[in-house]
Amino acid sequence: MPEQQTLPPQPSVRRTDQVTALFSRDRSYTEREVNEALLTVHEDCSALRRHLVFAGLLVRPRDGSSYRRVR
Repeated sequence: MPEQQTLPPQPSVRRTDQVTALFSRDRSYTEREVNEALLTVHEDCSALRRHLVFAGLLVRPRDGSSYRRVR
């Protein structure tokens, strides 16, 4: 069984910048687009996506129909 990747409890600023750099501030993304981008850096794209929303780096409407980069 392959080794399971886990998200670090306190992601470094450098790592956060690397992840947010995947997204332009000038457009909205579908959940599928966000997941595809996040899969390039981590296999658990859902957990990473939730972390980015919780940290305020990505925002989404209540219905989750789109995502936008904040910073």
